[in-house]
Amino acid sequence: MRRGRRGTPAAWSAWTLWGLRRLAGGIGVLWAVATIVFVAIRLIPGDPALAILGGPGSQASAEAVAQVRQEYGLDRPVLVQYAVFLGRLATGHLGDSYAFRTPVSTLLGQQLPVTLTLAVAGLVVAWVLAIVAAWWSTQRGRFAAGLTSALSVTASVTPHFWLGSVLIVVFASALGWVPAVSDGSARGWVLPVVTVAVPVAGYLAETVRDGVVDAQRSAFALAARSRGETRAGLFGRHLLRHAALPGIALSAWAFGSLVSGAVVVESVFALPGIGRALVTAVTQRDMPLVAGIALVSAAAYVVVLAVADLVERVVDPRAGGTAEAGATRRRAPRVTRHGAGAR
Repeated sequence: MRRGRRGTPAAWSAWTLWGLRRLAGGIGVLWAVATIVFVAIRLIPGDPALAILGGPGSQASAEAVAQVRQEYGLDRPVLVQYAVFLGRLATGHLGDSYAFRTPVSTLLGQQLPVTLTLAVAGLVVAWVLAIVAAWWSTQRGRFAAGLTSALSVTASVTPHFWLGSVLIVVFASALGWVPAVSDGSARGWVLPVVTVAVPVAGYLAETVRDGVVDAQRSAFALAARSRGETRAGLFGRHLLRHAALPGIALSAWAFGSLVSGAVVVESVFALPGIGRALVTAVTQRDMPLVAGIALVSAAAYVVVLAVADLVERVVDPRAGGTAEAGATRRRAPRVTRHGAGAR
């Protein structure tokens, strides 16, 4: 059977179709998020014009409120406001923040790298912890497996706020190893990264461990053992590759969980990320900033989901029906009772 190869027209066509599906799905997700944000902001009690003028405590006159409503189009019908809102987003115009009096794009450029660094570093640390836990639980007997499983479940349900507070008390206040509040140094990132990584590591550890246990019973694992493969070599070269596939798919969800957890963690450790800005924006009805943060977070999630799918397809071309696998299936002759070659 002739296998499909990279660079063939069928493979390129399948990859192009996959990319177009991902692009269309991403646009749909961004539109849904923008719509939800628009509706949610409108449902919050209070007048957006007062928020623009500084809130109810600003004691703005009725004339000033009316002028702001006209200037920002708040006196138009809701559907017209919605259409204008989507049109501005489509052109990349996020507007100015009501609370910070600064373009939303500028604020995001300053604060988004902090949140993304926290989320990416947390995901990397979570994977390291998950792999170590999977290795230890599958190589050290039933007691290690039970203890690791209990710790993983406990970690997965641990609230970020509680975990961050405990880490501050133990490692910052009692031991003095790291600062309690982020000071911009590498040491200042240790506690925030660990705080966001531990709950995600609990989910990943259980997933990877189950994959390793299943892979140990497979034929390729038995063949590797018969060739004299060491336990470390078997785990690293064979078992982990197959066990990591469900975890890779779970990483996209994990990244979204890390971004949402950053809202709490940034407040606990005083990190200047979009999490703290989001809290301020919601309380002050700052719709441009809320919409900008929500859309950027959704876009990051869409990108990570696509990357996770791509990595899964590269690790195992059979997973998800990759372009090359699809080309192979289309090129393969169908075998019948009368022989090969029938189609």
